[in-house]
Amino acid sequence: MVHFVGAGPGAPDLITVRGKKYLEEADVIIYAGSLVNPQLLEYAKGECQIYNSAKMTLEEVIAVMEQAEANGQMTVRLHTGDPCIYGAIREQMDILDEKGICYDSCPGVSAFCGAASALNLEYTLPDISQSVIITRMEGRTPVPPKESIQSFAAHNATMVVFLSTGMLEELSRRLIEGGYRSDTPAAIVYKATWPDEKKFICTVGTLAQTAAEHGITKTALMLIGDAVKAAHYERSKLYDPGFTTMFRQGNDQAQ
Repeated sequence: MVHFVGAGPGAPDLITVRGKKYLEEADVIIYAGSLVNPQLLEYAKGECQIYNSAKMTLEEVIAVMEQAEANGQMTVRLHTGDPCIYGAIREQMDILDEKGICYDSCPGVSAFCGAASALNLEYTLPDISQSVIITRMEGRTPVPPKESIQSFAAHNATMVVFLSTGMLEELSRRLIEGGYRSDTPAAIVYKATWPDEKKFICTVGTLAQTAAEHGITKTALMLIGDAVKAAHYERSKLYDPGFTTMFRQGNDQAQ
């Protein structure tokens, strides 16, 4: 059996209870060494075989899984954050399907959640933004033209940009071209939830400048939108004394 496990955003105690259990039981662990906190490997038992996939090809990863399966061993494929976001898991699962190897997926806390916690931020403030767009700039991995930064920016919703720290001048240009104001609040969160986490509030127009001033060149998320620094927003209806729910009768006078 192969378990795809989300390692969480960085802090070793932010892995799920299920994910930790799988790590403790695993005979083989293949972890994304470029991003996963190596402290998580301390949960592994002494005889566990550990592989760093940052130094491996897809074919080499699958070969390790195949050998473990032939030996009757349990494998954990440990991905950063939640594997379903930029985890390159589908290509692994498709090959496992072809080979008849069973697998499942254990979700994790994504870095975009870790970044919000670092800033004590709510992405979905009433009358400010009720949508979160998760995207990236194109690099060696292309982005479909219909998913351009400019097209998403037209919504002025909250946006979280992954894998784009080295392209911030171009990111700012596209965000403004698409519809965000230059002074729209933004934030850069470096290594969210890690001991060396850093966070900076800026604007769409000063993303590149802020990163340069603080030496941020990789492993950061960019958060865009008025929700980053909203001074005024509507109160939630759910807890409004005048709002009736299936659990509570609203007060007509309050409403």
